[in-house]
Amino acid sequence: MFKTLATLIHGQNARAEDRVRDAFAIELIDQKIRESEASLRAAKGTLASLIQRQRSEEKQLAALKTRINDLTKRAKEALDNKREDMAEEAARAIATMENELTAREETLNRLDQKVMRLRSSIENGNRRIIDLKQGAIQARAVRREQNMQVHMSANGLQQGAVEEAEELISRVLGKDDPFERSEILVDINRDLSGNNIADRMADAGFGDATRSTAGDVLARLKSGEK
Repeated sequence: MFKTLATLIHGQNARAEDRVRDAFAIELIDQKIRESEASLRAAKGTLASLIQRQRSEEKQLAALKTRINDLTKRAKEALDNKREDMAEEAARAIATMENELTAREETLNRLDQKVMRLRSSIENGNRRIIDLKQGAIQARAVRREQNMQVHMSANGLQQGAVEEAEELISRVLGKDDPFERSEILVDINRDLSGNNIADRMADAGFGDATRSTAGDVLARLKSGEK
């Protein structure tokens, strides 16, 4: 029982976490990019320190080799001049410096390897950050589109609203013309009063005209009457 409840609670928490991550996905992406850039800057600082140590070791190694060569030359001159005591002292110093030279060469080799690995890691990290930034740009574009769709839906620009607007337009355009309706009512009233029958008979040539026609006006204009 308790195990089942624990599983349900764990699942609910996981779903809640997923909803939060979805809601703040862009902010989380930006935060991860900032963290990655901070790590990259720290790695660059470490690389700069290693390169500095590397150059220092190279200079000391070169100086040590110069001292060995110089002391070796002096020891040979001491032997040529039968000064074995000084040549022996120089030989001891040369042996000490050669041991130091070996240790410094090993140190320099280790530094070379560290610099190489870290430089490669930084280059890979830099490429990944560039890819992350490109992905963030695409994610923002998608989120803007999603927000626009939500905004349009919230303001009623959806299928149901469009159909309702179209129906209202059809109702307005489909309504009867009130002027035409008035003319029809006048005609009906005239038919009921009998006046319309007289007009039709006058138009047919039976009896005097009951109303002016376009032909009458044209004939009057041709005759010069007012």
